[in-house]
Amino acid sequence: MAKNKNDFFEKVYKFVAKIPYGKVTTYGDIAEACGTRSAARTVGWAINGTSVTGLPCHRVVNRFGALTGRMHFGDPDLMRDLLLSEGIEFDEDGCVILDKYLWKPQPSKIRKKRKKK
Repeated sequence: MAKNKNDFFEKVYKFVAKIPYGKVTTYGDIAEACGTRSAARTVGWAINGTSVTGLPCHRVVNRFGALTGRMHFGDPDLMRDLLLSEGIEFDEDGCVILDKYLWKPQPSKIRKKRKKK
C-alpha cells in the first residue's frame, strides 16, 4: 500500500510542477489526471507539507476556487498574495475566477510494455 501511496504522491507532484504561472487547478482535476477523480482529498494531503519544495502549491484550489489550503502556508494571506502577484483575480466571495484562470492537467499516457513473442 505504501508504494501505491508514494506513486500517487509522485504523480501529484509532477502535475503541480506543471501548473503554469498565472493559472490554477483544482485538487479534483489533479486527482483525475492521476487516474482517481475521487482522490481529491489525497491530493491535498500530498501537497500539504510541500511548500518548501519549490512546487507552486499555491496554485491548487478547491472546486469552487476557494483557497482551502491557505492555512498550510504559515501566513493565511500568503497563498492569496502569491496568486495576486501572478495576476490572478478573485470574485466577491474571495474565490479565484475559475472561468478565467483554470488550467486542466492532461492525464498521463501510460504505455504498457508489450510482451515479446
